[in-house]
Amino acid sequence: MTSLLHYTPYLFLAQTDYETENKGVGPVLWIIYCAVLILTIAGMWRVFTKAGQPGWAVLIPIFNLYVLCKAAGRPGWWVILMLIPLINLLVLIIIQLRLVERFGKNDLFTLGLVLLPFIFWPILGFGSAQYQGAQPATV
Repeated sequence: MTSLLHYTPYLFLAQTDYETENKGVGPVLWIIYCAVLILTIAGMWRVFTKAGQPGWAVLIPIFNLYVLCKAAGRPGWWVILMLIPLINLLVLIIIQLRLVERFGKNDLFTLGLVLLPFIFWPILGFGSAQYQGAQPATV
């Protein structure tokens, strides 16, 4: 009898309920995730083709950064900077800023591209913005 009284409080403090145990992510969330991923990749593909670069480059991990640098008018060696933690965030924002400028968009569009890429890559790719190439240098 003392053993039952001794272990009874621990039953109320149990952390696992085997009847309602978490089974993982449901199929609806996976479908939404895949749809957003495909839409983002398709938007980036269109941006690359508008910039005169191969669209399939989006699918190759390091090469897509090189092509993104070229489309933004930055040197290809900036890909090496993308391998340095924390520096890569700054470099990526600069590259996206230059890319957005080449499409004739403003700095707020860059902010959207950084914070909500799954919305702004398709807008840039499927929208009416045209790639304008190299911008004249301002003094």
